[in-house]
Amino acid sequence: MPEFVETKTSEIRDRTVSESSDTDFDPQFKPIVTLPEVEVSTNEENEAVLLKMRAKLYRFDSTSEPSEWKERGTGEMKILQHKENNSVRIVMRRDKTFKVCANHFITPWMVLKPAVGSEKAFVYTVAADFADEEPKSECLAIKFASVENANLFKNKFEEAKEILLEKCSLYNGECDEDSEECKEVEESREITEKLSELAVNKESDEVKET
Repeated sequence: MPEFVETKTSEIRDRTVSESSDTDFDPQFKPIVTLPEVEVSTNEENEAVLLKMRAKLYRFDSTSEPSEWKERGTGEMKILQHKENNSVRIVMRRDKTFKVCANHFITPWMVLKPAVGSEKAFVYTVAADFADEEPKSECLAIKFASVENANLFKNKFEEAKEILLEKCSLYNGECDEDSEECKEVEESREITEKLSELAVNKESDEVKET
């Protein structure tokens, strides 16, 4: 008959702790190379945010057959005012990738037109958009989640034009007309006006209410 050996509870606990420490051992290794933190600049450090909200952006492609609106991206749109020179620009980045899909200045002569078929979208033209790093003249449409957001964008857009006329000498006629900056501003105005005169088909289903 096998001999019964009594085992104390404390001995079982000690044995369990010892076995579990062998299986649950988690070694810690120090990294061989330590990489310094890198600060990523957004080029927005010297700008104040006048408005920030989500939107969907389209560009009018007149080179396609037939001409049509093409989606450029959905993401966060910002209206930014420079703290020193008072210039105001629109910057928009796509969701997830954060790739820039809009980057252009607002000018006093830009006209924000309601998009046909939608109370939540506007159409406007820019002489130079830098989303692709090279300046391109574009006809853009921007659409918001609600009529309230669209109206808020319109109000801030118009406020930005007033800020430029009031505070920026390049737009209020106080700059030297022979300077290169003023010549560029005048050229930009002429291009924007010509773009605004183009007949654009705003009946695209992409800009209409869905």
